[in-house]
Amino acid sequence: MTIAVIYGGRSGEHEVSLVSAAAVARNIDSTRHTVRLIGITKDGRWFAQDDAELQRIRSDESAALTITESEQTEVSVTPGGGTHALRTHSGSLNVDVVFPVLHGTYGEDGTIQGLLEMAGLPYVGCGVMASSITMDKEKTKQIWSQAGLPVVPYICMRRCDLNDSAVYDRMFNQAVETLGFPLFVKPCCAGSSNGAAKADNARQLSFALMDAFCWDDKVLIEKAIPAREIECSVTGNAVTAMPGDKEEQVTVYTPGEIIPTHTFYDYDAKYNDPDGARLSIPAAVTEEQLDTIKSLAARAYTAVDGAGLSRVDFFIDKSNGDIYLNEINALPGFTAISMFPKMCGAAGVSFTELTELLIAEAVKRHGARARLQTSK
Repeated sequence: MTIAVIYGGRSGEHEVSLVSAAAVARNIDSTRHTVRLIGITKDGRWFAQDDAELQRIRSDESAALTITESEQTEVSVTPGGGTHALRTHSGSLNVDVVFPVLHGTYGEDGTIQGLLEMAGLPYVGCGVMASSITMDKEKTKQIWSQAGLPVVPYICMRRCDLNDSAVYDRMFNQAVETLGFPLFVKPCCAGSSNGAAKADNARQLSFALMDAFCWDDKVLIEKAIPAREIECSVTGNAVTAMPGDKEEQVTVYTPGEIIPTHTFYDYDAKYNDPDGARLSIPAAVTEEQLDTIKSLAARAYTAVDGAGLSRVDFFIDKSNGDIYLNEINALPGFTAISMFPKMCGAAGVSFTELTELLIAEAVKRHGARARLQTSK
């Protein structure tokens, strides 16, 4: 099969994608598949990359992908085109499956998933609805709460609240009075901790809110819990899995723990500082906690109709051991230091086996969807 690895994108996580996608491209089985690289620039234009770019990153384990722009290689998408949906000036790229390695906006928020659905192409990862929901931290919390799952107490502030000084002051005071300092401020639909900050007082909270609103029109204010950060890799199809189907059954892998050396696990700790955090796999938890975490991860994934893959993140309150769901990432990082492939690896699934599993699940999900009736 021909696998199109799509990377870059209009996102604050563009550079992270260049590293993640390089790791994915290196680890797709070249004896079974042909890999085509498609880079998306920061202004949203798509370009097919020369085979030399694939060979370059395969020969250098530390290399990140680049994007070369050319009028001859600019990619267009034909709705309903199926394997011929992705085209350049020279003709069809003949793609069988798309492996999007796009983080953040226009990548894991349902937008490209919708485009690929319209094109009629199988793709790795969650569908349109699940991608949109899991990108929005407020909507995810609402669904999890409705499902009876534990989430950290929060208040959501919208730009319309920011634009009305009376409403802003009321919500600001409500957050301080009901949640208490310290607080975490997060854009609802940004990833990699972009725009996230911890506030220990009212002045810091004001600055944190202004920065977060640069990234999104909705912002979460959360109770800051003195917590251990635990993560779980999950694969499978929560909607259509058949019993015993290894590609589609929902599988939760060995949990790991993030032990940051920064104030919290921010962007620098994740991607810039090699000593920004220590990754401990498996996480040092009790058997009871392990069972709870894995059960909650499966339930959280199922509640949002997860498919393909996701990383489910938890907090364990250091003061009392309470476990909370933090968030879910539908297209988690695949860099050399990323937790998702490391946790799968700890469970005995190699990076190449993981890519094969995800490609197979994408093909099965596309086939099942294609068999549904769409007209009389």
